[in-house]
Amino acid sequence: MKKRSPLTYDGVREMALALAGVVDATNYGTPSLRVGKRFMARLREEDVLVLTPVEDDERRFLMETQPEAFFLTDHCRGYPAILVRLSKVDRAQLQELIETAWQRLATKKQLAERESDR
Repeated sequence: MKKRSPLTYDGVREMALALAGVVDATNYGTPSLRVGKRFMARLREEDVLVLTPVEDDERRFLMETQPEAFFLTDHCRGYPAILVRLSKVDRAQLQELIETAWQRLATKKQLAERESDR
């Protein structure tokens, strides 16, 4: 069985830019992604992505069931964010989380366009 290469920020970027309205930006001097002007994700450090928005229950579940891939720092507590270790997360799962974050940030028009494309 062929082992997949670890996910990188370039892979995250490719997933996100396929969604309507997602643009490249910078945040705290690192590459980031926005839906229009709304922050969605940024590379915090090599192999660690900050992803938002994530609901509290969803975040707790991810951290409890997959602590090697999902975690928080004190800085992120109180915000609807989660930290993701790219080398440990499943690619399909992160794709789903990115799409969910996008849905929470997208405009009604972007959401309608996505539905009509399906």
